Amino acid sequence: MDLLPIVKSINDVLWGYILVFLLCGTGIFFTIKLRFVQVRKFKEGWKRVFGGLSLRGERAGKDGMSSFQALSTAIAAQVGTGNLAGAATAIASGGPGAIFWMWVSAFFGMATIFAEATLSQVYKQRIDGDITGGPAYYISKGLNSKFLAGFFSVAIIFALGFMGNMVQSNSIGVAFNTAFGVNPVIVGIVIAVIAGFIFIGGVGRIASVTEKVVPLMAAFYLLGGLIILILNHTNVLPSFKMIFVGAFKPEAVLGGAIGISVKQAVRYGVSRGLFSNEAGMGSTPHAHAVAKVNHPGEQGTVAIVSVFLDTFIVLTMTALVILSTGALDTGATGIELTQNAFSLGFKSLGNFGNVFIAICLLFFAFSTIIGWYFFAEANVKYLFGNKHLNIFRLLVLICIVAGSALKVDLVWELADTFNGLMVIPNLIALIFLSSKVSTSLKDYESGNYKLKDY
Repeated sequence: MDLLPIVKSINDVLWGYILVFLLCGTGIFFTIKLRFVQVRKFKEGWKRVFGGLSLRGERAGKDGMSSFQALSTAIAAQVGTGNLAGAATAIASGGPGAIFWMWVSAFFGMATIFAEATLSQVYKQRIDGDITGGPAYYISKGLNSKFLAGFFSVAIIFALGFMGNMVQSNSIGVAFNTAFGVNPVIVGIVIAVIAGFIFIGGVGRIASVTEKVVPLMAAFYLLGGLIILILNHTNVLPSFKMIFVGAFKPEAVLGGAIGISVKQAVRYGVSRGLFSNEAGMGSTPHAHAVAKVNHPGEQGTVAIVSVFLDTFIVLTMTALVILSTGALDTGATGIELTQNAFSLGFKSLGNFGNVFIAICLLFFAFSTIIGWYFFAEANVKYLFGNKHLNIFRLLVLICIVAGSALKVDLVWELADTFNGLMVIPNLIALIFLSSKVSTSLKDYESGNYKLKDY
């Protein structure tokens, strides 16, 4: 029995319709309930992020990590292959207008992620001496539903810890094979060895790596993209025009023969955007939960900035490079389209475009592996405590090596399925605990609160 078409059909419905409405609806709900918190608190969040910017912060430990380290760990997971391949897939499937709908979904997602980060702080716990938290904790304690919490934990362990990390290592293996001709298995083994060293170091080593890698990788990628935009500066404004016109009249940008409708632009823009910035998915709250802050609302404002940086900065850069270089005319999609765009942008430098993307993909996907492992580990702790962590680490490393060697389409589709399944219990908890978020925000804005001792 061939499971691939069945799983694909499930994902088409799950990500194409159900989750798009649920995630956007939740974002709109929190935007209204929290009185446009993503606008009102954006400046504060920005100051908290860049006011504490450091590549060498205080070492994280059993009491958690700094707010910036937590943000870096969250962004490490958010800024991954989705920013390189996700934007390309959205444009290829929904036209340039899909990027506009990515921005719309991200705007509302900023309110959702504020709620996630706040709740993760409110319900964080100390387990076997370590501070930890995330949706499983606010589902079990806030909703008093161990079943939904367990369902979420199992889904995220499979979605991110196992299948998701296979997808990430596969992306690195393919990119390095294309750019340098290196055997993907060798790439996978090297990645697994380095990742294993970081995993064993626990939260301290993970925080230390992400706070250094994330700012540097983002700066490197944005610099490369900016150089291409400067070289193609006459096409930048027309690219923005394609995005805004294509959002409402795709045929005016691509021509009616392409057959892309407004519905497709919305569907692919929203779904790929949400998949990229992870707002509402329940993944990044694990990082925000362990931040050492004075009030849950503080980390909520920081979380808002993570979605902005992921979608409005990094993902938009990918889109502009694709549109300004004319790479869309090559007919490619996914990471191949992004590679074509950078190759065209750096065509005077020979194969540099492919090499540039391979290096970026290494950092983006590897940092995602670290972030996703951390998120999945928090749920292993929720289910079993610390006693089975070494077994879990070993299984993740096996998946990394296996993923680099094999591109199993079923694994990619199942990763999407489990990603979708973990969203549902998280959104249920967010909606039913929305009054807790609102109360926490009011308490934070009053400035009259007592610190909680963990």
